[in-house]
This record gives sequence, C-alpha cells and structure tokens, in this order.
Amino acid sequence: MYAHKQLDFVGEETKLILRATQAQKDLEMADVTEQVHSFQNLNRGRVAIFIDGSNLFYSALQLGIEINYTKLLHRLTAGAKLLRAFFYTGIDPTNEKQHNFLLWMRRNGYRVITKEITQFPDGSKKANLDVELAVDMMTLANSYDTAILVSGDGDLAYVVNALSYRGVRIEVVSLRSMTSDSLINVADSYIDLNTIKEDIQKTSNFEL
Repeated sequence: MYAHKQLDFVGEETKLILRATQAQKDLEMADVTEQVHSFQNLNRGRVAIFIDGSNLFYSALQLGIEINYTKLLHRLTAGAKLLRAFFYTGIDPTNEKQHNFLLWMRRNGYRVITKEITQFPDGSKKANLDVELAVDMMTLANSYDTAILVSGDGDLAYVVNALSYRGVRIEVVSLRSMTSDSLINVADSYIDLNTIKEDIQKTSNFEL
C-alpha cells in the first residue's frame, strides 16, 4: 500500500515538473516571438505599399469579406513609417459607385493609379496594370526600405527579385490559393490574407 502511494506521489510530482517545464518553454517562445516582431518593425524602415486592386478584390470575394481600407493601411504598416500607398485598378467610366470609391481612396491615404478596362472579342474584360506597378516599385526603390506587395501575381516575381538585389525588403500579402509560388519564393516574408482577415474586414455597413 505504501509503495503504491509512493508511486502515485512520484507520478504527480513528475506531471507537475513536466507542466512547469512546458510553461517555461511557452514563456520563452512568446518572448522570442515578441522579439522577432519587434526586430522586424525596427528594421522595416520606410514602407511603401503597392496594392493590386483586382487581386485583392477577388481575394476578398473568396474570403467572403469586404475590405476596410483604413484598417488595411494600419495592419500593413504596423507602426512603421509609411512613405506612400499605391492602389492599382481597372476602371469602368460608367460605374459611378466605383468612381466614388476611388475618390474616397484618394482622399484617405492612397495614390490611385487606373487604366480603363478593355473588353476582348470573347466578351471578357481586363485592365492589366502589372507594368505600371512594377515601374513604380523600381522608380521609387531609393525612397523606401520595405515594399509591401498586395498581390499574388507571379508576373511580378521578376521585379521583386530585382528589388531584393538592391537591398529592398519585400513582404508579399495575398490569399494563398491565389498566390504564385514563384512570388513567395523571392519575397522576404509572406502573409496569407486569410490569417489577417479579422483585422482588415468591415464589421458594419457604415464603414468605407
């Protein structure tokens, strides 16, 4: 009987030691994570944001959310110094709702770059602004330290790689299912939009 009690005591003692050890590991891991996040913020320097409007729009549709663009700016900069935020999108001149939206964007921290949507013989419509986005990223490269690219377009991998060779930090933010591996592979970091959707989505119809 005494032996059984002694074994039970040893068993409980072992469990307590294991729990304490795990708790210490969790604290150490949390501390390391906090240090990494702080380190990243300290070394991001001046930040420029380049948003592929079409890619973000369809990503939001897949996630079943509407983007709050004020929250998006705050989430992407995370306290770093924002140089400028660029928003690239195709436009339909007859779409008054889109016109009002882009006017709001211009007045609330975004530099909006547009191209009129082209309709092709098969009925599809598209406005490709990859060239404009890439040229702006390269032209301004000496003015920022970190580029945040909100796009999953693999066609931008070449310019991202070129900027990396110039010492620019590249952060790609996009929905994983709509992101090319070639783009992720040349970026310094990647964030799946699905992991931050609660931080950037509208929570009421009164938000813009």
